[in-house]
Amino acid sequence: MYLKLDKIYKSYDREIIKGISLELEGIKSVGIIGKSGCGKSTLLRLLSGIEEFDLGRININNLDLIKENKKKYQKKISMVFQQHNLFPHISILENISLILEKIRGYKKDKAKNISLSLLEQFKLENEILKYPNELSGGQAQRASIARALATNPDLIFMDEPTASLDPILTKEVLDFVKGLKKIGKEFIFVTHEISFVKDFADYIVFMDEGEIIEHGAISILQDPKTKKLRDFLICK
Repeated sequence: MYLKLDKIYKSYDREIIKGISLELEGIKSVGIIGKSGCGKSTLLRLLSGIEEFDLGRININNLDLIKENKKKYQKKISMVFQQHNLFPHISILENISLILEKIRGYKKDKAKNISLSLLEQFKLENEILKYPNELSGGQAQRASIARALATNPDLIFMDEPTASLDPILTKEVLDFVKGLKKIGKEFIFVTHEISFVKDFADYIVFMDEGEIIEHGAISILQDPKTKKLRDFLICK
């Protein structure tokens, strides 16, 4: 992955992202950490193109995130949200098939076959006709991750994929997410699970009050250079 942020700003009723800059290359999995309200989820939405930044420049894998490139870019990425974000009125099989038909233009039979294969991979083959509200939290989030992978994205964004789950379901989802790293995809994710960061991330970005305070290889969690990161890790 190549990622360059050049003086990025984002405001709502107040300034959320405060002129951050970062450049990295050759990283497969970037974990963004920080306390609630520090701007990490906002940064993820900017990187994924869900929201637009006010000032600055973002380049990911040699593609500038500008209006003219948005369609091309969004065909290369997928997003897993805090809540599973599945369509509530159709089965999980249809949730995945519909995405393949609309985004990739696949015929119904091909979309169905790919969807069935993915759901089997995520051990959901017995749930294919169930609606999202008939699934456990862990099953629904696994279905959401399966849907994110269905379009074969180059880069997957994940925003607190276990935030609303109990410890048992959290472990279930994290085990599946860790397995995804083996398929060669690239990830940028936000999480409060430091154990997951240590197991899954190659590179850490620590944010506080809209700024990047410290960043580097996973080893920074063992030897923080800043008091803010040390204090944050102690609280965890």
